[in-house]
Amino acid sequence: MTARAAIQTLAVTAMLAGAGIVPLGVASAQVGAAQADAVKAGGAVFRERCADCHGAEAKGDRGPNLTGLWTSAAADDRAFRIIRAGVPGSIMPPSQAPDSEIRAVIAYLRSVSTAAAGAGPRGNMANGERVFWSSCGGCHHVNGRGGRLGPDLSSIARSESREGLVRAIRDASASITSGYEPVTLVTRDGQRIRGVRKGEDAFSIQIMDTRERLLGYMKADLRESTRDAQSVMPSFGTDKLSDADLEDLLGFLATLR
Repeated sequence: MTARAAIQTLAVTAMLAGAGIVPLGVASAQVGAAQADAVKAGGAVFRERCADCHGAEAKGDRGPNLTGLWTSAAADDRAFRIIRAGVPGSIMPPSQAPDSEIRAVIAYLRSVSTAAAGAGPRGNMANGERVFWSSCGGCHHVNGRGGRLGPDLSSIARSESREGLVRAIRDASASITSGYEPVTLVTRDGQRIRGVRKGEDAFSIQIMDTRERLLGYMKADLRESTRDAQSVMPSFGTDKLSDADLEDLLGFLATLR
Protein backbone atom coordinates (compact mmCIF):
# COMPACT_ATOMS: atom_id res chain seq x y z
CA MET A 1 0.00 0.00 0.00
CA THR A 2 1.33 3.42 -0.97
CA ALA A 3 1.73 6.19 1.60
CA ARG A 4 -1.18 8.19 0.15
CA ALA A 5 -3.41 5.10 -0.03
CA ALA A 6 -2.65 4.21 3.59
CA ILE A 7 -3.55 7.71 4.76
CA GLN A 8 -6.78 7.77 2.74
CA THR A 9 -7.76 4.26 3.89
CA LEU A 10 -7.37 5.17 7.55
CA ALA A 11 -9.51 8.29 7.15
CA VAL A 12 -12.29 6.57 5.15
CA THR A 13 -12.45 3.45 7.33
CA ALA A 14 -12.61 5.45 10.54
CA MET A 15 -15.37 7.63 9.05
CA LEU A 16 -17.45 4.61 7.95
CA ALA A 17 -17.02 2.92 11.31
CA GLY A 18 -18.19 6.04 13.08
CA ALA A 19 -21.29 6.10 10.89
CA GLY A 20 -22.03 2.44 11.62
CA ILE A 21 -21.64 1.41 7.97
CA VAL A 22 -18.85 -1.10 8.61
CA PRO A 23 -19.30 -3.87 11.23
CA LEU A 24 -17.47 -2.85 14.40
CA GLY A 25 -15.14 -5.85 14.58
CA VAL A 26 -14.19 -5.54 10.94
CA ALA A 27 -13.78 -1.78 11.30
CA SER A 28 -11.50 -2.15 14.34
CA ALA A 29 -9.24 -4.57 12.47
CA GLN A 30 -9.18 -2.36 9.40
CA VAL A 31 -8.50 0.78 11.41
CA GLY A 32 -5.69 -0.99 13.28
CA ALA A 33 -4.08 -2.14 10.02
CA ALA A 34 -4.60 1.26 8.41
CA GLN A 35 -3.13 2.97 11.49
CA ALA A 36 0.01 0.86 11.18
CA ASP A 37 0.22 1.75 7.49
CA ALA A 38 -0.36 5.43 8.32
CA VAL A 39 2.53 5.36 10.82
CA LYS A 40 4.75 3.94 8.10
CA ALA A 41 3.48 6.50 5.59
CA GLY A 42 3.86 9.33 8.09
CA GLY A 43 7.44 8.24 8.71
CA ALA A 44 8.14 8.48 5.00
CA VAL A 45 6.62 11.98 4.82
CA PHE A 46 8.57 13.02 7.93
CA ARG A 47 11.89 11.83 6.52
CA GLU A 48 11.20 13.62 3.23
CA ARG A 49 10.04 16.97 4.61
CA CYS A 50 11.03 17.28 8.27
CA ALA A 51 14.18 15.24 8.92
CA ASP A 52 16.55 17.91 7.60
CA CYS A 53 15.77 20.00 10.70
CA HIS A 54 14.50 17.47 13.23
CA GLY A 55 16.80 14.52 12.43
CA ALA A 56 16.04 11.23 10.67
CA GLU A 57 14.69 9.73 13.91
CA ALA A 58 12.99 12.95 15.12
CA LYS A 59 15.59 13.34 17.87
CA GLY A 60 16.56 16.85 16.85
CA ASP A 61 19.20 18.60 14.79
CA ARG A 62 18.69 22.22 13.73
CA GLY A 63 15.15 21.86 15.07
CA PRO A 64 14.08 20.42 18.44
CA ASN A 65 13.80 16.78 19.50
CA LEU A 66 10.21 15.67 18.88
CA THR A 67 10.28 12.30 20.65
CA GLY A 68 9.32 13.61 24.08
CA LEU A 69 6.25 15.69 23.27
CA TRP A 70 3.40 13.18 23.67
CA THR A 71 2.72 13.66 27.38
CA SER A 72 -1.08 14.05 27.14
CA ALA A 73 -4.07 13.25 24.96
CA ALA A 74 -4.09 16.88 23.77
CA ALA A 75 -0.62 16.55 22.24
CA ASP A 76 -1.95 15.42 18.84
CA ASP A 77 -4.04 18.56 18.43
CA ARG A 78 -1.17 20.76 19.67
CA ALA A 79 1.21 19.16 17.19
CA PHE A 80 -1.30 19.59 14.36
CA ARG A 81 -1.67 23.31 15.08
CA ILE A 82 2.10 23.81 15.24
CA ILE A 83 2.72 21.97 11.96
CA ARG A 84 -0.11 23.75 10.17
CA ALA A 85 0.80 27.26 11.38
CA GLY A 86 4.58 26.86 11.65
CA VAL A 87 6.58 28.54 14.41
CA PRO A 88 6.84 32.34 14.04
CA GLY A 89 10.37 33.65 14.37
CA SER A 90 11.90 30.24 13.60
CA ILE A 91 12.96 28.35 10.47
CA MET A 92 9.80 26.21 10.58
CA PRO A 93 7.31 27.44 7.94
CA PRO A 94 3.54 26.85 7.82
CA SER A 95 2.54 23.58 6.13
CA GLN A 96 0.22 23.44 3.13
CA ALA A 97 -0.04 19.63 3.27
CA PRO A 98 -3.49 17.98 3.41
CA ASP A 99 -4.82 17.38 6.94
CA SER A 100 -4.54 13.62 6.40
CA GLU A 101 -0.81 13.82 5.71
CA ILE A 102 -0.20 15.95 8.80
CA ARG A 103 -2.19 13.45 10.88
CA ALA A 104 -0.05 10.63 9.46
CA VAL A 105 3.14 12.47 10.45
CA ILE A 106 1.68 12.92 13.94
CA ALA A 107 0.86 9.19 14.10
CA TYR A 108 4.50 8.47 13.26
CA LEU A 109 5.80 10.93 15.88
CA ARG A 110 3.52 9.40 18.51
CA SER A 111 4.89 5.96 17.62
CA VAL A 112 8.48 7.06 18.32
CA SER A 113 7.62 9.09 21.43
CA THR A 114 9.68 8.44 24.53
CA ALA A 115 7.34 10.40 26.83
CA ALA A 116 5.11 8.62 29.29
CA ALA A 117 1.43 9.19 28.51
CA GLY A 118 -0.21 11.36 31.11
CA ALA A 119 3.10 12.41 32.66
CA GLY A 120 2.90 15.84 34.24
CA PRO A 121 5.51 18.35 35.33
CA ARG A 122 7.93 17.10 37.98
CA GLY A 123 9.82 18.92 40.65
CA ASN A 124 9.10 21.96 42.81
CA MET A 125 7.32 24.43 40.52
CA ALA A 126 7.80 27.42 42.85
CA ASN A 127 11.54 26.84 43.09
CA GLY A 128 11.72 26.18 39.35
CA GLU A 129 10.11 29.54 38.66
CA ARG A 130 12.51 31.23 41.09
CA VAL A 131 15.48 29.59 39.33
CA PHE A 132 14.16 30.70 35.95
CA TRP A 133 13.83 34.35 36.87
CA SER A 134 17.15 34.46 38.69
CA SER A 135 19.16 32.61 36.02
CA CYS A 136 17.27 32.81 32.70
CA GLY A 137 14.82 35.71 32.81
CA GLY A 138 17.47 38.31 32.08
CA CYS A 139 17.73 37.02 28.49
CA HIS A 140 14.49 35.07 27.91
CA HIS A 141 10.96 36.35 28.25
CA VAL A 142 7.76 34.55 29.22
CA ASN A 143 4.35 36.09 28.58
CA GLY A 144 5.78 39.57 28.10
CA ARG A 145 8.13 39.54 31.09
CA GLY A 146 11.90 39.16 30.92
CA GLY A 147 14.76 39.83 28.51
CA ARG A 148 14.80 39.73 24.70
CA LEU A 149 18.33 38.61 23.88
CA GLY A 150 17.30 34.93 23.81
CA PRO A 151 14.22 33.19 22.35
CA ASP A 152 10.73 33.68 23.77
CA LEU A 153 9.98 30.70 26.03
CA SER A 154 6.27 31.40 26.61
CA SER A 155 5.29 28.11 24.94
CA ILE A 156 8.59 26.22 24.98
CA ALA A 157 6.98 22.99 26.23
CA ARG A 158 5.05 22.73 22.95
CA SER A 159 8.12 22.64 20.76
CA GLU A 160 11.00 21.28 22.85
CA SER A 161 11.42 17.98 24.63
CA ARG A 162 12.74 17.57 28.15
CA GLU A 163 15.93 16.04 26.75
CA GLY A 164 16.39 18.98 24.39
CA LEU A 165 15.98 21.45 27.23
CA VAL A 166 18.53 19.64 29.37
CA ARG A 167 21.01 19.74 26.50
CA ALA A 168 20.35 23.44 25.85
CA ILE A 169 20.80 24.32 29.53
CA ARG A 170 23.84 22.18 30.26
CA ASP A 171 25.61 22.82 26.91
CA ALA A 172 24.23 26.03 25.40
CA SER A 173 26.53 25.95 22.37
CA ALA A 174 25.52 22.43 21.29
CA SER A 175 22.45 23.66 19.40
CA ILE A 176 21.85 27.36 18.70
CA THR A 177 18.38 28.54 17.68
CA SER A 178 18.06 30.12 14.24
CA GLY A 179 17.82 33.89 14.55
CA TYR A 180 20.01 33.91 17.66
CA GLU A 181 23.39 32.98 16.15
CA PRO A 182 26.22 34.65 18.11
CA VAL A 183 28.44 37.17 16.34
CA THR A 184 31.33 39.42 17.23
CA LEU A 185 31.87 42.67 15.32
CA VAL A 186 34.98 44.82 15.42
CA THR A 187 34.66 48.41 14.16
CA ARG A 188 37.35 50.32 12.33
CA ASP A 189 38.32 52.08 15.56
CA GLY A 190 38.71 48.74 17.39
CA GLN A 191 35.44 48.63 19.31
CA ARG A 192 34.35 45.03 19.88
CA ILE A 193 30.60 44.29 19.98
CA ARG A 194 29.10 40.90 20.79
CA GLY A 195 25.50 39.93 20.24
CA VAL A 196 23.12 37.80 18.18
CA ARG A 197 22.60 38.18 14.45
CA LYS A 198 19.15 39.46 13.41
CA GLY A 199 19.70 40.14 9.72
CA GLU A 200 22.45 40.27 7.15
CA ASP A 201 22.98 40.92 3.45
CA ALA A 202 26.01 41.45 1.24
CA PHE A 203 26.54 45.00 2.50
CA SER A 204 25.19 45.23 6.06
CA ILE A 205 24.52 43.30 9.25
CA GLN A 206 21.98 43.85 12.03
CA ILE A 207 22.45 42.50 15.55
CA MET A 208 21.06 42.74 19.06
CA ASP A 209 23.97 43.33 21.39
CA THR A 210 24.27 41.97 24.93
CA ARG A 211 22.62 45.15 26.24
CA GLU A 212 19.59 44.35 24.05
CA ARG A 213 20.19 47.23 21.67
CA LEU A 214 19.26 46.68 18.02
CA LEU A 215 22.23 47.89 15.98
CA GLY A 216 23.01 48.03 12.28
CA TYR A 217 26.40 48.35 10.57
CA MET A 218 27.66 48.67 7.04
CA LYS A 219 30.23 45.96 6.51
CA ALA A 220 32.57 48.49 4.91
CA ASP A 221 32.75 50.19 8.33
CA LEU A 222 33.79 46.99 10.13
CA ARG A 223 37.23 45.53 10.55
CA GLU A 224 35.83 42.10 11.39
CA SER A 225 32.50 40.26 11.42
CA THR A 226 32.77 36.81 12.97
CA ARG A 227 30.14 34.15 13.55
CA ASP A 228 30.97 32.59 16.89
CA ALA A 229 30.70 28.94 17.85
CA GLN A 230 30.20 29.89 21.50
CA SER A 231 26.62 30.81 22.39
CA VAL A 232 25.86 34.13 24.05
CA MET A 233 23.98 32.03 26.61
CA PRO A 234 26.31 30.46 29.19
CA SER A 235 26.25 26.74 29.83
CA PHE A 236 24.84 25.83 33.22
CA GLY A 237 26.94 22.94 34.49
CA THR A 238 26.41 21.41 37.91
CA ASP A 239 28.75 24.06 39.36
CA LYS A 240 26.21 26.74 38.35
CA LEU A 241 22.95 24.78 38.53
CA SER A 242 22.50 21.73 40.74
CA ASP A 243 20.67 18.66 39.46
CA ALA A 244 17.88 19.35 41.95
CA ASP A 245 17.43 22.94 40.75
CA LEU A 246 17.58 21.75 37.14
CA GLU A 247 14.78 19.28 37.84
CA ASP A 248 12.66 22.07 39.34
CA LEU A 249 13.47 24.40 36.42
CA LEU A 250 12.42 21.72 33.91
CA GLY A 251 9.18 21.30 35.84
CA PHE A 252 8.46 25.00 35.52
CA LEU A 253 9.34 25.04 31.81
CA ALA A 254 6.97 22.09 31.26
CA THR A 255 4.08 24.35 32.29
CA LEU A 256 4.83 26.88 29.54
CA ARG A 257 2.38 25.88 26.82
